[in-house]
Amino acid sequence: MKKVSLFMWVSVAGLMIGSDWAYAHGNEVHADADKAANGGQVQVAGANHFELVVAKDSKEPRENPVLVYVTDGTGKKMATSGATGTATLLVGKDKTVVTLAPDGDNRMMGAGKYASAAGLKAVVSITLAGKPAGQARFTPLAAVMDEHTGHKH
Repeated sequence: MKKVSLFMWVSVAGLMIGSDWAYAHGNEVHADADKAANGGQVQVAGANHFELVVAKDSKEPRENPVLVYVTDGTGKKMATSGATGTATLLVGKDKTVVTLAPDGDNRMMGAGKYASAAGLKAVVSITLAGKPAGQARFTPLAAVMDEHTGHKH
């Protein structure tokens, strides 16, 4: 009985280590909108975290803001003065590239034509002054809208 029990625990531990559950970092979502400081989606981008905030109520493509807040791994604001960046937004076959410029202590801002669709995907690339570029991928509306119905959850 002890051998079976030990084998079971070793097997379970092995499965947990091999699963995505065991990895706390990577290019996956780190916080949902309830935990993100500005209501966006947070992703790891190199040594920093990017929080992408997009319009949530634009049913048709129109000029909408794109905001990215930059923090370090502990949540400390990272200065964006002198930074450059882009956000590439993809909704179906539509692609919009938004130029991001420093806007406040730790924020980058731009605007582009896009709709608030559950399938919206984004790639954000920001180069802070004197630092290597950081890049992250987002699905900023997947957590708040159902993919099939477009209803908020």
